Amino acid sequence: MLLRMSTMLLRTLREEPADAEVPSHRLLLRAGYVRRAAPGGYTWLPLGKLVLDRVCAIVREEMTAAGAQEVAFPALLPREPYETSGRWTEYGDDIFTLTDRRGAEYLLAPTHEELFTLLVQDMTISYRDFPLILFQIQTKFRDEARPRAGLLRGREFLMKDAYSFDLSDDGLAAAYATLRAAYQRVFARLGLEHTVVAAMSGAMGGSASEEFLAAAAVGEDTYVGCTRCDYAANTEAVTTPVPEVTTPATGALTVHDTPDTPTIASLVALANARALDGRTDWTAADTLKNVVVTVHRPGAEDELLVIGVPGDREVDLKRLDAALSPATATMFDDFASRPELVKGYIGPQGLTLRYLADPRVAPGTAWLTGANAAGKHATSVVAGRDFTPDGTIEAAEVRAGDVCPACAEGELTMRRGIEIAHIFQLGRRYTDAFKVDVLGADGKPVRPTMGSYGIGVSRAVAAIAEQHHDERGLLWPDEVAPADVHIVATGKDGQTEAAVALGGELVAAGLRVLVDDRPQLSAGVKFTDAELIGIARSVVVGRRLAEGYVELRDRRTGQRDEVRLIDVPRLLTSR
Repeated sequence: MLLRMSTMLLRTLREEPADAEVPSHRLLLRAGYVRRAAPGGYTWLPLGKLVLDRVCAIVREEMTAAGAQEVAFPALLPREPYETSGRWTEYGDDIFTLTDRRGAEYLLAPTHEELFTLLVQDMTISYRDFPLILFQIQTKFRDEARPRAGLLRGREFLMKDAYSFDLSDDGLAAAYATLRAAYQRVFARLGLEHTVVAAMSGAMGGSASEEFLAAAAVGEDTYVGCTRCDYAANTEAVTTPVPEVTTPATGALTVHDTPDTPTIASLVALANARALDGRTDWTAADTLKNVVVTVHRPGAEDELLVIGVPGDREVDLKRLDAALSPATATMFDDFASRPELVKGYIGPQGLTLRYLADPRVAPGTAWLTGANAAGKHATSVVAGRDFTPDGTIEAAEVRAGDVCPACAEGELTMRRGIEIAHIFQLGRRYTDAFKVDVLGADGKPVRPTMGSYGIGVSRAVAAIAEQHHDERGLLWPDEVAPADVHIVATGKDGQTEAAVALGGELVAAGLRVLVDDRPQLSAGVKFTDAELIGIARSVVVGRRLAEGYVELRDRRTGQRDEVRLIDVPRLLTSR
């Protein structure tokens, strides 16, 4: 492949794009890899399409090596399968829906579990057809409310989704392990530093769930790691150790006048100043904060819910949404319409609303909390005696220094990353929904169990750019770069012709070559563009061409060597 920049659809930008928020967005626009086509939608320009195709090729190679077979489904899908699975409603506003001229309803597919399941139902008969792994690489659509950060959070994106079908739980576990290992090989080849973390299943359903997160300061996912063991989890999936209460609290519930204490800080200050219950060591962790939220459940009326968390913690709405999925929650603020809910003084005792508490609010623990009357709080409010939550919920913020839930000895550290893949052990949610049965070895019907495995292919391109750039531009790993070598002709005394001829020799030697043969540009502009475009190896055909010499440059190390022109093919193909 010989690419000549003189005929390529390419325009680099000197100025930072005004709407670009993160490095990958800025650099992919500036270096001429993508152009914005619509909010959350991008056109892949020739250089960008080359990188995207390289990523796709790596994904395809590793999936095929893992025993998966490629198929391709339409993106425009009928409503009925999603109604059957329940996800037409569960996805809520996150899907694009439309009606055709006959009045039939369709959606632009966000994922394809339903279609894969129906295909297997149509094409398989007995246990002899299993195990089976199918995949596709296809454009997906989600009506993202706030598209941002270029390719990292779009409304249209390229995704590889795969599904395993097995006849036993052991078979599912084996397929899951196989695809998990394949994903690790994919990201190693893409040059992505990543961590596999425990995650929530969300609208996908299923049991075991893990995310692959690429380390990046701009990542929207916060995850934790342990200082002592190998535990790692998305903060939405972190579980809270339940305290061991060997001696339940027995003090009598006592109501106190606590005027002008609607906040935890003001309550703690007053409790210590007045020595409530004879104590002057009250802290926010001794208080129970009760937060009212409105739960929005697809296809149902909104519901008020009260969440109880220790007063030294805030409610994390992302963790709350993950716990309530497919429902979502927003903070309730219309207290005038509910006079029984006294803002700043709500306690769990006597509540008529559904009440879910943090796991730390264990039976036998005592709390300083609201007394459900203006200017009043109560001490010795004991869980299991004075109130009983309707259940527990993981909604409190996770903080650095928290005890690791896996080893109970290490501390959690906080990190940020970009979700580049998500894998699930779906189980039989979808085969149950569509009543998929095949003939087992004993002649009895068997219902297949499924795994789901997704890679954000276009997002992976952005993640690579986030991890592989410097102040001068992009710096692609060799396997995904748009070319293996970038030849820069400085444009004088036959240098352009020599550069093109050298490019032809390198192509014949099996390399992918980009030649900057633009006659109207100065050498300085070409060098700047070469650094911005980010191909690691370059050849400068310049002032010593007449002597038979060119310069080899390594963008990663900064090394520059003057070598004989005739030696270049050997030197570059031997690396």
